[in-house]
Amino acid sequence: MKKFEGKYVWHATEFDMFKRQDQSSGYIEEYTNKETFCHSGLLVPGASLMSDSFMGVIYFLILIYFFLGIAIVADIFMEAIEVITSKKTVVMVNDPSDPSKQIEVERNVWNPTIANLTLMALGSSMPEILLSIFSTVGDLDGIPSALGPASIVGSAAFNLLFITAVSIAAVEGEFKKIFDVRVFLWTAVASTWAYVWFFLVLTVISPNYVELWEAILTFVQFIVLCLVAYGCDKWTGSKVV
Repeated sequence: MKKFEGKYVWHATEFDMFKRQDQSSGYIEEYTNKETFCHSGLLVPGASLMSDSFMGVIYFLILIYFFLGIAIVADIFMEAIEVITSKKTVVMVNDPSDPSKQIEVERNVWNPTIANLTLMALGSSMPEILLSIFSTVGDLDGIPSALGPASIVGSAAFNLLFITAVSIAAVEGEFKKIFDVRVFLWTAVASTWAYVWFFLVLTVISPNYVELWEAILTFVQFIVLCLVAYGCDKWTGSKVV
């Protein structure tokens, strides 16, 4: 490798950048005309020497491998959460036919509404949450990537709009009855407000920044969401005869 007039020349071919990586068994000299060298924990040294088409295939195979891994882990995680939320306990209640006696009745330990809003939501959104955490922790002093928040918003929108539509259209010729309309309406309003609040925080209140009080207020709003949804669920339950 020779340098001539700001260019690196190798076998009569000019390159813009050159980098030498020392290894335990020697060293690797890389040269490229790309914008940057392709280095990561997944790629072996010297990956920048390969063609873009070859690296495209490699990246695609790695992406498929990761998708399969995430699908397997998420499935196991969701099964574990289902086991937790389906746990029941036996309580003593008055016998409706004879108030002087008590009978044993099985009841859910977890309220279904709270389980859906907390554990089930955590399990289904865990890949996006981890992606956002890794993106932020990986560069605390820099500007966080928009990939994490964008994936969370996109996933929530996909679940709210696409999954709901597919679930309704899955069974033909039948109407879908919403058992607890109050909880449904409240969660729909809260979901819509979440998008509005996200826009206000990043565009109006503190453009391109998330301040501490905004983060705390966002978490408080989640607690309010759960409390109001729980109240709506108990209200509906008290009305059912």
